[in-house]
Amino acid sequence: SRRGAAEGANMDLSRRGAAEGAKLPDVDLDKSVQDMVDFSPIYRCLHIFTVLGERETFESYYHRQRWHQARLVLEFPGNQVSMSVYRSYFYQVAGFFVVEDTVHSTTQGLITKQTVNELWELAVSKIASALRTHTSLFNEVQMIRSIKELVVHFCCTLQSFDFQVSQLYDLLLETREQYCELLMRTWYTVIKSIFAVDNYSSIVLQNETEAKQLARSFPLTDYELMEFPVVLPFSEFVPSVYEQIKGFIHSCAGFAENLNLSLTETDDMVRKSTNLLLTRTVAACLGEQIHDHKLRLAQLVQISVNTTYLERACEGLSAFIAEVTGVSNDSSLLPRIYGVSSFKDARADAEDMIYVKLRAQLDEFFGLAEYEWMAPESSGESNASHSSQYISDMISFLRNTFMSLTTLPEHVAMTACMTSCKHIARELMSMLVDETGPFNMAGLNQFACDIQHCEKFAGACPVKGFSGDQLVLAFSPGRQIVNLFQSMDWSGYIADYGTDKTRYPQVRPSQVAKVLSRYREKEQKKGLLGNLRASDRDRRRLLEAFVKRLWELDSEGKGPA
Repeated sequence: SRRGAAEGANMDLSRRGAAEGAKLPDVDLDKSVQDMVDFSPIYRCLHIFTVLGERETFESYYHRQRWHQARLVLEFPGNQVSMSVYRSYFYQVAGFFVVEDTVHSTTQGLITKQTVNELWELAVSKIASALRTHTSLFNEVQMIRSIKELVVHFCCTLQSFDFQVSQLYDLLLETREQYCELLMRTWYTVIKSIFAVDNYSSIVLQNETEAKQLARSFPLTDYELMEFPVVLPFSEFVPSVYEQIKGFIHSCAGFAENLNLSLTETDDMVRKSTNLLLTRTVAACLGEQIHDHKLRLAQLVQISVNTTYLERACEGLSAFIAEVTGVSNDSSLLPRIYGVSSFKDARADAEDMIYVKLRAQLDEFFGLAEYEWMAPESSGESNASHSSQYISDMISFLRNTFMSLTTLPEHVAMTACMTSCKHIARELMSMLVDETGPFNMAGLNQFACDIQHCEKFAGACPVKGFSGDQLVLAFSPGRQIVNLFQSMDWSGYIADYGTDKTRYPQVRPSQVAKVLSRYREKEQKKGLLGNLRASDRDRRRLLEAFVKRLWELDSEGKGPA
């Protein structure tokens, strides 16, 4: 009967403790534990066993049953990861230890402090294992945030009963790393969607109301002095991304609340996470967008401009973080957000892609080139004043493109212009030198006319920063080889090559040999049509001798002067 009474008291206490723990959010905070839980069964049993001289028997039995009950309470229920499961779990654990602490303090040794502490060590180990296992499965930011708040409330409750909760706070700091990683994955998706919907056109503010609305989320200064409508140099993704970065900072700082961190520690944590966001997430989004093959040249130009203004705006993030975390806002003492430099890298990447995209579009024009290398001799002179259609279209495209580059730094526009001219010059040279098949002077004159039009375009200095013949010089190799063939001065070229007297310093012997071989094919085809005159045969032998000598000169490795 004594054993039955003890079991009844223990089971009743276990049920009541668990039930009361599950109702923690609804309790009256002015009530004590003994007001909420009826401890009379345990007190009566203890009294009965004491009177009978069996106190030790009851204590031993109570200890065994409570250890067994602790293991049941601390066992996390399966792989369920819903918030309702977590709440029930932590409420029951809290209820269990509040009951044990009360029994310890009101029963004069029924359960010792050492035993309670041993139970608590078991609990901390079980809780840590459950959190590490299950939080790794989460893919929602709000879920981790809610669990963190639940654990903080749990720690505050148990700490008020003198339980050591430092290990659980350390565990929350570990969870913070996972939280920040999940935050960055979430923000990656958000920023990618911003890039996807942006029209990559300058923002137009129609009135002061629109300017004020923008200034609430983006550092837009002196808008009171603007004359509307105003065209801003950046597109919508600049203020949108900036606002998302500030939202990320708020989310990081919010997670750090109530983790027993100093203001400085919180500030350092938020700065570290912000740097990671900029250098990894934002930089990755920008890089993927810049290298999107569907992106047009004008969009690349706008992205390059956007990175400049986003970088300027983010220079103020250091002070913004200090304001959010509550540390001193002395700008001279605030650490710099080094992640802002990632915008410089993105801008350099965008500029390189502008050059790549520009060359690719020029190649499309060259794909339309169709030279009639064996044009009728009678039409050679009449066509020499008109450039090929693809050259005219390409020059028109470049003029419009270089006008759109005025929003970029001068050196970028200059590099784009110089890159384009050099690329055109190389392609023209390759068409003459590397292609096969014969050509006559009428065909060469048309080619020379195209080079002349390119030289005229370059000589007009289509972008600021160039002077004189800086761009025209890019076409010098093509111009010199055309002049050489028009003059037929083979012996002069060979004699002067490698000296200061040469008029063709940028033309290599191998290039001349290849073009001369093509020209010689015309003479060979002429010979297939009938008997050659003696002068024609001599001319063919002379061309063959020149080609042979040119290859010899090239193999000697003697460079231009």
